[in-house]
Amino acid sequence: MSTSESKEYVLRMAKEQDVKFIRLWFSDILGSLKSVAITVEELEGAMEEGKGFDGSSIEGFARIDESDMVAMPDPNTFVILPWRPTENRVARIFCDILQPGGQPFEGDPRYVLKRNLKRAADLGYTFYVAPELEYFYFASPESTTVLDRGGYFDLTPLDAATDLRRETVLALEEMGIGVETSHHEVAPSQHEIDLRYTDALTMADSTMTYRLIVKEVAIMHGVHASFMPKPLADQNGSGMHVHQSLFRGERNAFFDANSEHCLSAIAKSYIAGLLRHAREITLVTNQWVNSYKRLVSGYEAPVYLSWALRNRSDLIRVPQYKPGKEEDTRIEYRSPDPACNPYLVFAVMLAAGLEGIEKQYPCPEPVEENVFLMTAEERQRRNIAHLPGSLFEAIELAEKSELLRRCLGDHLFEILLKNKLIEWSEYRRHVTDYEIKRYLPIL
Repeated sequence: MSTSESKEYVLRMAKEQDVKFIRLWFSDILGSLKSVAITVEELEGAMEEGKGFDGSSIEGFARIDESDMVAMPDPNTFVILPWRPTENRVARIFCDILQPGGQPFEGDPRYVLKRNLKRAADLGYTFYVAPELEYFYFASPESTTVLDRGGYFDLTPLDAATDLRRETVLALEEMGIGVETSHHEVAPSQHEIDLRYTDALTMADSTMTYRLIVKEVAIMHGVHASFMPKPLADQNGSGMHVHQSLFRGERNAFFDANSEHCLSAIAKSYIAGLLRHAREITLVTNQWVNSYKRLVSGYEAPVYLSWALRNRSDLIRVPQYKPGKEEDTRIEYRSPDPACNPYLVFAVMLAAGLEGIEKQYPCPEPVEENVFLMTAEERQRRNIAHLPGSLFEAIELAEKSELLRRCLGDHLFEILLKNKLIEWSEYRRHVTDYEIKRYLPIL
């Protein structure tokens, strides 16, 4: 469908479905969803000329002396919000952020992903992803009181969380977002809804929508949903494992029937690229101080840089190949958490993988033993490095990364580093309850 046909379709659907308000959505650099609402009478003009706004008020966008920005709706993302009233309905459209002259704004996370997808397309690839977003339900935003005591795949009939999950899945599907499975996760009150594999740009938009729907449904039931990476100290944190593959047309470039494990040379170089650059892209895949409370030994989150075919303690897992399912051949990158910016996470993973392909990085042997149980000497002997252990270490690794700067662009790269240094500085000044309880009585 051409752009003009897409615009005509949107205008027709808005009229037929009694849409009155349209929310124009976009993301700041940290992955926070931003929105401005227009009425249907303004829709045609907005799709032609965009809507101006003050970029200096958006995290990481512009300085006050260069603040004018334009949100340009992408008509292919028009969807009606199912949880809003059925009269004078509300729809949403994702926007690309432009400068006043019409050029793409290099600090727009959606543009960063599109630019990296073009690099893949120029090499003949389409990038497909499927994230597994975990999250918690709590009694309120001020409390970590859980709603259930279930565990992995537990059936907890007639409880509030099961109903919340069911309503969330129905809302996602009503918005055209495919859902594969939903289930209880390992920790109490922890849940997961898995989205169906699709191209990375569509999935990034869907991930932003997913997080909002999970929260909206929870609010309607008087509870709070959180994508915080590690809200409970003694339980598993929440991850966003990302399944990914490259296709050439209809063929999966990661599949080779004549290769060991049915993984092509392209797939192995892609894995090698992710492993080599994992430490420097962790600032994007795990962007908060709290993210590093999840990336510790003793829980399910990966810490060490290794890959395996079955072992779930590794950073990268390759799900087992099923005969006749060549299109399902993929890798699973397990360190990202669900509080990330999905546009940037998909972009940096792709950039690292493509770097491995273009430079033909050699892929190390898979590690099927439990890496957590190895001694430090054994890991060193096998050249198994580890992810950064704190936000500050991640910042130090990121600021030296040529790949990350190239992937994000100078503007977003510099602003992200500055933002994260401020967060780290604020965290270092904070005195925690742990410190008061441990040290005040004895020091």
